[in-house]
Parts: sequence; C-alpha cells; structure tokens
Amino acid sequence: MSVLNVEHVTHGFGERQIFNDVSFRLLKGEHVALVGANGEGKSTFIHIITGALLPDKGKVEWAKRVSVGYLDQHSSLQPGSSIRDVLCLAFHDLFLLEQEMFQLYEQINKADENEMNNLLEEAAEIQTTLDHSGFYTLDRRIEQMAAGFGLLEIGLDRCVDELSGGQRSKVLLTKLLLQNPTILILDEPTNYLDDNHIQWLVNYLQNYENAFLLVSHDIPFINQVCNIIYHVSNATITRYVGNYDDFERLYEEKKKQIEKDYERQQKQIERLEDFIARNKARVATRGMANSRAKQLEKIEVIEKIREKNKPVFHFKMASVNPGRIVYEARDLVIGYESPLTKPISFQIEKGQKIAICGVNGLGKSTLLKTILGIIPPYDGSIVEGDQVIAGYFEQEDSKNNQRTALEELWATFPRMSNHEVRTELARVGLSSDNITSQMQVLSGGENAKARLCKVLLRKHNVLVLDEPTNHLDSDAKDALQQALMEFKGTVILVSHEPYFYESFVTAIWNIESWTTKII
Repeated sequence: MSVLNVEHVTHGFGERQIFNDVSFRLLKGEHVALVGANGEGKSTFIHIITGALLPDKGKVEWAKRVSVGYLDQHSSLQPGSSIRDVLCLAFHDLFLLEQEMFQLYEQINKADENEMNNLLEEAAEIQTTLDHSGFYTLDRRIEQMAAGFGLLEIGLDRCVDELSGGQRSKVLLTKLLLQNPTILILDEPTNYLDDNHIQWLVNYLQNYENAFLLVSHDIPFINQVCNIIYHVSNATITRYVGNYDDFERLYEEKKKQIEKDYERQQKQIERLEDFIARNKARVATRGMANSRAKQLEKIEVIEKIREKNKPVFHFKMASVNPGRIVYEARDLVIGYESPLTKPISFQIEKGQKIAICGVNGLGKSTLLKTILGIIPPYDGSIVEGDQVIAGYFEQEDSKNNQRTALEELWATFPRMSNHEVRTELARVGLSSDNITSQMQVLSGGENAKARLCKVLLRKHNVLVLDEPTNHLDSDAKDALQQALMEFKGTVILVSHEPYFYESFVTAIWNIESWTTKII
C-alpha cells in the first residue's frame, strides 16, 4: 500500500532544472533514505512533498488519514520556553481536548436535564479519547523519550535559549518522536548527535513500524536503518532496494552497463554514418543509404551518466614554522556564567592532530573558542605559542547571512577577480547557481563548502575545525579527510564521526572526562 505518490513532478529555479518528470512512491513500512550530492535537490524534494513548495508540474498525493512529522535542518524553538514546554507541545491537541472537557463540565452546572445528559455524554467521549491516548501518563512518556537523547541530564526545566546547537536539535527530534506521526521525515537527523544518542535513534528507527523518509550523509547510519534508497542526481530520482552499500554496488553495475551500451551504440552509429557517407551519392546504393539514414534517425541516443565534479580541498601550509608547543593550558576552566569543566592542563604540540569528542553541551565548541582567544577562560589560562597562524571553521553560519557565496568570498578576499572567486568556489564543488545564491538559502552542505573555501585560501600552520563534516556529502567528506591527512601542520577537530577522523588523528580527547556535569 502506497502512503505517498509523487507523479511526473518537474521543478526548477530560474533556468536551473532541479527535477524533470520525477515519480516517487513511499510504501507502508518502508524505511527510505534520500541520497545524493550536495545541491542535487534533496531538501527541495522534501519541501515539495511536505507542501512547503509547489512543483511547476506534476502532483503529490498522500494517503488519507496519514499524519506527517517533519524535522528539517532549520527548525527553531520558541524563545523563553523550557525543554518540558517544548516537549509538551507534541501533545497540544490532547491538551486542547482536556480544556474542552473542562469547559463542558462548567456548562453542565448551568444546563437543564436534557442538555446536561448531552454534555455528559460528550465529556465522557473526550475522557475515553484521553484515556486511550495515554494522556495521563504523558510525563512518563516524555521522560522516557527525553532520556534516550540525554535531555534529563540537561534538565527539562532548562530554558531553550541556553542550549547549544546540538542540544536544540535533540529537543526538536524528541518532540517529533513523541508526536508519533504515521510518517516520519527527517532531514540530517544525526547532525549534532553524539554516538550513544545516534545508537538510540538507530534502535528506535529499526523498530519503527511505520514508514519514514530521511535525508542523510551519514552512511553507517543509513546502512543500519534503511531498506530502500532513492538516489537524487541530474534532475532524476532512481529507486534501489537495499541499504547504502547495496545502492553503491548496484549503481556501479548500472553505470558500467550504460557505458557498455553507450560504446556499442556509438560504434553502430559510426558504421551507419560511414555507410551513408560512402553510398548516398551513388545511384545504385542511394536507396540503401536513405534506409540507413532513417534507421539512424530512429535511434534513441544513450547518454552516459554524468558524474558531478568532485570537490577538491587542499589546505595551504604557512611558511612560518611555529614553536614546539602550539597551545598550552594551565588549570584552564571553560564556561560562560558557570564553569563547564574542572581545571585542566594540557599541551598541544606542533604536528599533532587531535579529535575532540563527547556528548553535546559539555563545551567542545566553547573549548575551541577559548583556545583561539575568541572568548576568555572562565578561570586559569591558555597560552598561544610563537608564530601560530590558525585557521578556524565555525560549526554554523549566521542564519541571516544574505550575502551570496560569491560576495562572501569576495568580502574576505577583495583583491581577487570575479573569475578567480568563481574558480575557487567551483573547486570546492559549488555550481554557478550556488555561487550566486544567498548563503542563507544554500543547503547545509553548500554553505559549509563556501565557508571552507575561505579557510582553504589562506595559509595556516594550525587548523581548528568545529564539526566540519556536518551536512557534507560523501565525496566532500572523502576530499576533506584526504586534505587533513596531507596537511603538515597541527589539527584540532571536533567531530562526532569516528570513521571520519580515526585514520589520521594522533590523539582523541573525550571532553566527558573534564566536565563538571553528571553524564
């Protein structure tokens, strides 16, 4: 049974074709991943099926009595709310029913006997609905789900304004799962999640009885939870049965077969063209030449699969050589209004490549900013060594960045020509359409590539990167991994993807051993 049908959808922005006559179906119980390179249209497709965007052509049809829960990359929280307030919004309709029931009881006091009976019957129906929906055990359900993402440790009465980006994502995801919709649509759900919370989500989705559709570049995650892959590429969407590894194998087989068919057809076309050229002028063979010409016209020319240009990353090494100690912390305590860690002392030496891991909310980003001097220590000190030239990649861009990618790079490097800026942005995998789009409307991966480009163009001997792989597609992750392996300087990296950094780091620091919080 199909719960979603997308038929012959075509959509574009200006002259750029995003989808061309695309059809898609989501069957009951299917666990689907939508995959493809950054900028291919995955988020656009989600916006189309959720009704946020109308396609130029085609139709989108959901089955009757289907409830759709959607978590996107840019969901926000109501300022001033507590975590508990936000999670209770998952049951907003039930709270409204309770209020309606209380109002009916108030009306009963003023009603005559006949009206009273009708009101009592209506109130009893609402009471039955609330009982069957588990309304009176909501607190327990909220705490059970919140525990899965570590929200109990943060505190359900904590104001959402005080949360880190990762913690806010956990709150939104917890709220969505509490709503228990018929269909889940998740856009990059593992971004900002820690390993143990990703595993909790894996277990949840593996046992999820209904259908879900997720956009993700987290391949190990997809492999564990999905049984259908839809590949978005070159304005089309193609269905594959299996997990991501199955898709890659089947896609390579398909590509090889198309290449064989293409070569075979090209040889056939060459033979026909040669025969026509040699025989069209001779009266005796002109008829056969015309026949071959008609045959040639009827051939549907096979097109090779067009591969997107893969991004190229190369970090430039500064000519200045730093001293042996790049950074030294002495009884350092990080934090803002309150301490996030106990006093810690460490040295980061020239050439070290360090991955910093640990659950969200313990101060990984705060530690990077303290090391770089962007924020002061809460206590203790951090000393920068001699001749340190650090490049910093921040976890997220400003949400209201109205500059285009072209303008963003130009503002940082005003002496570069238009051609040079476009060339550099193309090198990291951005198309001409991406380059002239505002940073705030680019996909997460496109935005990250534009910001990475600024780091790549300067010479450094230290790189400080905060969750650089969030939103990046697999080709970009591979290119970034290779670039960090080749970089001869020092690397300080925050990441929740061990499979990305384990091959090149020299040390792994788990911030959980430094925290003052109970984990």
